[in-house]
Amino acid sequence: MEEEIKSEFRKAGFNLEEEEEILNKCMTFCINYSLSPADLVSNWEVYYLNRQLNEPTVQNAEMDGFLMHLQTNKKEEVIKEESNLHSYSIRDVEMVLNNDDDAKFSTPGTPTNNDEHLRSPAHEAMSLTHGNILSSGKPTELVTPFSKRTDRFAVKFSINTVPDIENEIQVPNHEIDEDDVIRKVMPCKRCSLVVHGSGPKRGCRFMHDRTEDRMNVIENRIRKHTRALVASGIYGEPTDPTIASQRSIFAVGMVCCDAEGRLNDKSVMLQGSVEHSGGECVRLDLQRLSHFSIFPGQVVGIEGHNPSGHCLVASKLVDSIPPTSVADDKDLNPAKKLAIDKSQPIDITSKKTELSMIIAAGPFTTTDNLFFEPLVELLAYAKRRQPQLLVLLGPFVDSEHSNIKKGTVDRTFDEIFHNDILSKLQDYVECMGAAARVLLVPSIRDANHDFVFPQPELDINLPDLKSQIISLTNPGIFEANEVKVGCCSVDILKQISGEEISRTAPDGQPTDRLSRLANHILSQQSFYPLYPPAEGVPLDFSLAPEALQLPLVPDLLILPSDIKYFVKVLNVGSEETNCKKCIAVNPGRLTKGEGGGTFVELDYRGGSDKINASVIGI
Repeated sequence: MEEEIKSEFRKAGFNLEEEEEILNKCMTFCINYSLSPADLVSNWEVYYLNRQLNEPTVQNAEMDGFLMHLQTNKKEEVIKEESNLHSYSIRDVEMVLNNDDDAKFSTPGTPTNNDEHLRSPAHEAMSLTHGNILSSGKPTELVTPFSKRTDRFAVKFSINTVPDIENEIQVPNHEIDEDDVIRKVMPCKRCSLVVHGSGPKRGCRFMHDRTEDRMNVIENRIRKHTRALVASGIYGEPTDPTIASQRSIFAVGMVCCDAEGRLNDKSVMLQGSVEHSGGECVRLDLQRLSHFSIFPGQVVGIEGHNPSGHCLVASKLVDSIPPTSVADDKDLNPAKKLAIDKSQPIDITSKKTELSMIIAAGPFTTTDNLFFEPLVELLAYAKRRQPQLLVLLGPFVDSEHSNIKKGTVDRTFDEIFHNDILSKLQDYVECMGAAARVLLVPSIRDANHDFVFPQPELDINLPDLKSQIISLTNPGIFEANEVKVGCCSVDILKQISGEEISRTAPDGQPTDRLSRLANHILSQQSFYPLYPPAEGVPLDFSLAPEALQLPLVPDLLILPSDIKYFVKVLNVGSEETNCKKCIAVNPGRLTKGEGGGTFVELDYRGGSDKINASVIGI
């Protein structure tokens, strides 16, 4: 049998490191689990792919893990044959021997640090079995870096503008976990929820846009800005910027580059509207401007003169629409508002324009596995904090994950999403009760969803919890307790950052670059004002172009990005033009590589000057 095993390994392209010892163990495996040499090698190939081993060498150090793999397979076969059979694990034995069950549940109260460690979701998922082997089949030296982290739930950054409110957000204590019975006595108040459904619908056809569609969207944006600037009364009727004139003129157009490559101050062009200039472009000279911030696709107003007809010399640049002309929520199409609470009335004692929420953006698992440990930790934290709304932005099943890209998973993407994510969210809302709500926003990196932007909502088939677990389009706008929130999971901040050019006045105040990037979204009234789109963004202009519009200044703007996390209060406009404020939030990523990332906990108390917000590391 040893010779047959050796021959099968060689046929499969594997070498044996410690041949005699490995063959003895493999022969034992064949006898104990009734495997032929060919079946044994076939199981090794599966184990080799799942572990992502690099060298085609069978090492003696992997035999213990391989044994656990064979045991798991055998157990699954038995469970399939005996559906009512309960399979005990080493965790069950340890619980009985150490009386963990009695210690945790017999006496209500604050657990000790040791009990908290044993009850940690990550610890339960990776609990020890035989000395150096984990219940997942991984040797202890391969335990995930995430589960080894020490600085859990540390506050990275915080804003507290409501000093009279108990500041629980700033000092979260992850070691204090109240008893379930005590937590049920004071449940959180349910928030109202209205979704503005202007995005595409599930099952829609996409990627059929034409050049005409793209040009129409650009033309409509320029015309919209033109009407708003003229209506403000500050600027006159725009003229054709391509006509030579010694007089000072006012023109509106889109910033573009004169060739392929990155924009610079020598390659800036202004594309006018079809209405005023036939869509022609003219070179834009910005030398006389003391400060500016522009990027391709930005619609701007320009005051200047064009003496030669070939170059418009700018004396003033207007990069935003006055807030007085920004549409209010009453101008949104009421037919596209979806009230989530039609069948279930909300708690009438809940105060309006007050909202507690936790915001997190994917990926929700580390790059070395698909255990979704960070998501488990986040939900455990949310159970303690009891926010009214949990906002999760994709990717959920990340197409950039190494296991997904290599195709080493043995389940479909939909199965991963429903079994590893939706099931956990379902347990969360069932534990928290009817007041808990979860809002999901998809990402173009979701392997189980349509690769298009704008993006339809996720297919969530939970009839019993349809008012508690809701999916939003990407991008999307919703209202919770009359707090208006806009969100987009595409990393538009990073993409604008890579294309933007700016100049700061020599004697001016230093500008906050992160605030400036977020302000572009509000001033352009678009979730994605960049054009041409960044590489990898499947922008489809024929698919619900109104979904990209941001017709109001929201109270809260959620823009997850790979750039540094932040929570900032943005000023839109100036005091002379009725300045409005918006809270911009970049929660960062819940995971970074093999370690934990950050999320945001926010308590909104009626205005941008009355918030408690913290960026928390997981």
